[in-house]
Amino acid sequence: MTSIPFTPELDVHPEVVAFFDKPTNTISYVVKDPNSNACAVIDSVMDIDYAAGRITYDGADKIIAYIQDKKLDLQWLIETHVHADHLSAAPYIQGKLGGKLGIGENIKIVQETFGKVFNEGTEFQRDGSQFDRLFTDGDSYKIGGLTAHVMHTPGHTPACMTHVVGDAAFVGDTLFMPDGGSARADFPGGDARTLYRSIQRVLALPAQTRLFMCHDYGPNGRDIQWETTVADELEHNIHVGKGTDEDTFVAMREARDATLDMPKLIIPSLQVNMRAGKLPPKDEDGNTFLKVPVNGL
Repeated sequence: MTSIPFTPELDVHPEVVAFFDKPTNTISYVVKDPNSNACAVIDSVMDIDYAAGRITYDGADKIIAYIQDKKLDLQWLIETHVHADHLSAAPYIQGKLGGKLGIGENIKIVQETFGKVFNEGTEFQRDGSQFDRLFTDGDSYKIGGLTAHVMHTPGHTPACMTHVVGDAAFVGDTLFMPDGGSARADFPGGDARTLYRSIQRVLALPAQTRLFMCHDYGPNGRDIQWETTVADELEHNIHVGKGTDEDTFVAMREARDATLDMPKLIIPSLQVNMRAGKLPPKDEDGNTFLKVPVNGL
């Protein structure tokens, strides 16, 4: 399905400021209504020294400082999906600045899948209730006077959503920069064929639509980049550009995924992010623990 469940608003130009997290190659965004002080934060990062078991908030604090310095009103904290390569700082930022936390409704599928992997008990809710809003395909929400539209773009994970705000689209891990291609589709609930069809939905947006990536790894040593356009992806993307057909993409994606290692932070990331960025409950002594499932992934 390549239909777009809304009418794109190319004459609306939200202000977008990017924050790059070098340890995880993640790009977070502050998206501002140009006609008010309202803003949203998309895909924030909480810092973890995994070997030391230490959580810090340096990256999130930079976003908070920016919003406070500009006297912005944070209305939304958006997760494009349940990330497997970094931990979300959304509840930390929410505690400092307010705002509502939103993700795709298929978070419930992710919670059910990984609730079993991590042997979570019945106290772990698998209904998405940790979030303030569960988006469905075609939903919308307001950032001041801006209308943000939501498209379901699964394949990398079942809960992936693309958020389109005026002439800007935040694609999560559905696409990378043209020389980076596309995201893997071999996590539980992922599917290469579904990913291809989701990418076609994104590329059905108007050619001049600005696309903002969640990750960039600087292929071949180039500088880190995070913004491109639909037209540029259609012409130059190494995995789906120039009319690459579905079967060719699926064969490439599945073969490539079979060679990839698991992300270094997948174990802590999933446990935290399926809880909307919150750490697991403390034990009776006030300590917090993360689990390592042996041969579980």
